[in-house]
Amino acid sequence: MPSALAPRPSIERLVVRNYRVLRDVSFDKLTPFTVLFGPNGSGKSTVFDVFAFLHEAFTTNLRRAWDARGRISEIRSRGSSGPVSFEIKYRDPETRRLVTYRLAIDEVNGSPVVVDELLRYTTAPGQGRPTEILKFSRGVGELYDAARAGKTSEQLDSPDLLAVSSLGQLSRFPQVAALRRFITGWYLSYLNIDSVKTQPMAGPQDKLSVDGHNLANVVQYLSEQHPERLNRIFAVLGRRVPSLAKVDSEQMPDGRLLLRLTDRPFDVPVLARFVSDGTLKLLAYLTVLFDPDPAPIVGIEEPENQLHPKLLYPLAEDVRAASERSQVLVTTHSPYFADALYPKEMWALYRDENGFTRNVRASEIRTLMAMVDAGGLLGSLWMEGYFGLGDPLTRSGRPK
Repeated sequence: MPSALAPRPSIERLVVRNYRVLRDVSFDKLTPFTVLFGPNGSGKSTVFDVFAFLHEAFTTNLRRAWDARGRISEIRSRGSSGPVSFEIKYRDPETRRLVTYRLAIDEVNGSPVVVDELLRYTTAPGQGRPTEILKFSRGVGELYDAARAGKTSEQLDSPDLLAVSSLGQLSRFPQVAALRRFITGWYLSYLNIDSVKTQPMAGPQDKLSVDGHNLANVVQYLSEQHPERLNRIFAVLGRRVPSLAKVDSEQMPDGRLLLRLTDRPFDVPVLARFVSDGTLKLLAYLTVLFDPDPAPIVGIEEPENQLHPKLLYPLAEDVRAASERSQVLVTTHSPYFADALYPKEMWALYRDENGFTRNVRASEIRTLMAMVDAGGLLGSLWMEGYFGLGDPLTRSGRPK
């Protein structure tokens, strides 16, 4: 899936502390295609929700994201104290400098408070210490002003405001604005098949919604603006679902937009709400993976739901191809999807004896790698117990 797009930022490290079951978890040297694998309850969805929380806090506001998750009593790790904190490191695609963003949040009288917010850029390789671009606490701090070529002090209206989100809208803070654009540009999929089958109002839309309710609008947009991209999607979908001959959309007199799929050898199309759940879900995923203007970060949670197991291996390969244009995060517990993965792409998650999430990259499990070197596939090796962790039917700790 070649692309002429400019390079996108790519997260290299994620550290999470005190966020639900993620009391102290880090992911280092993340690959463009990263898969979180493990049994139910291992913490995969919580890692996914870290990205959703940050995205929601930046696109709406911190208080809304905080309240939606039950405030500190439901967010902070059980039995722990202190703030909830996140740290991401990513590479600026233009300067190749490493960017660090750290955010620590606590709660006072039921309201979230930003106790620490830091943005730091490394200087050119081998030329001194990293430069602090922004440093705020409880609504007060300072940041680098490009117009003045120096730091300036600022005070926000409230301690629950994110400095990057607020000040990143000003052109004189370009590094802050770049981070804000990066996070607000993430796409996280929570596809709901009932939403996908709805009949939205007509009108082209370039991005699939989180729940997929505007799939027909996206198909309309692609057919009008990027017909060659839509044809590629249909070609892939046709190989996965050979009985499918055509997909199109039709506007009704009342303004609604109908998504229609035609099966071979029939001439009369079928409305989307009567089509296989798996076919519609696969079509929705492909519109994301083949997006002409892809998000820098794409998250897909449990793609195996409603899909036939034999479709998961090729879907994983489609995702890997898309990771040349976006960094893609997938959560799954499907061995069929895992069979398509390389060990460096897979992180196995499990719960320790205290109930908190631990993680290990598959390539770091020695006994597992011996079997991979002998030709074993990761999903099959998981089912056969070679990971040595996370078996839902037994108690097991960290692998050797």
